[in-house]
Amino acid sequence: MNTNNLNTALFEKMTAEQDKFRDWLKSQPPEEVLNHAYEYTIREDIVMAMEELELTDTQAQALLESPSPLADVYRYFEKLETGYMDMIRDSIENRADDVCRAKEELRTTPIYPHSAAYAREHGELEQYRASNNVNLQCKESIEAAVREHFDGMYLSHDAAKGVIETYGMERVSMVLSNTIQLQDWDGRYSRRNKEWAKTIPNDNPETVRCGYALNSHPAVLDGFIDLVREEQQRSRTQREKLEPSRPSVRDKLKQELPANKSAAPKKRELER
Repeated sequence: MNTNNLNTALFEKMTAEQDKFRDWLKSQPPEEVLNHAYEYTIREDIVMAMEELELTDTQAQALLESPSPLADVYRYFEKLETGYMDMIRDSIENRADDVCRAKEELRTTPIYPHSAAYAREHGELEQYRASNNVNLQCKESIEAAVREHFDGMYLSHDAAKGVIETYGMERVSMVLSNTIQLQDWDGRYSRRNKEWAKTIPNDNPETVRCGYALNSHPAVLDGFIDLVREEQQRSRTQREKLEPSRPSVRDKLKQELPANKSAAPKKRELER
């Protein structure tokens, strides 16, 4: 038997061995199947590798002499100290880093406030497209947050926090305000939220014309907007507390007045 025939025979023997193992595994309870899931996967990879591998006559014949060459190779593989877990750990860390970078890009991408015509005229189409792309993702994230946090009766109090952390208050407010302004006729939005929407500046008319208007139920979305505005007010209050207080003109005069009074008698004594 030549080398090609020996390798083919070995591949067919391993394949038959794996088929038998698969049939046995199918007859086992779910817990037992899970226990052998790793073994099954590795054995599949060994058979796949054997399909393209060309062993020497001596090597192929040595494995063919075993009643279960696939199981033999798997047991040998099990004893090896591979970098498999290191690869798993690296994959987890690298994926986490990728997500962090993506979130940072979403949060820090500047809002482009002008139209496409303005961007084209000033050579800023890249900034315009990047901003609109994040606007669309923000819109989809708001819709997802509304779906996930509304149980059919109530909207949870933390529904807006994740979206705000990802996209920033400015962009979330802009997408929400544009939706209200586009649907200003809808009475399911409260009057106070309609008035709030008018205070959010945006000179990019394409923002609400390119699919960025939210499709969530207006009554539920109105409650979501209330949560965003509460968070907006909370952030504003915290900033004001951190900023050093500036004394008023009246306070300054009160501080200076005692000094002026104490200086007046001394001046009169000198005149005497």
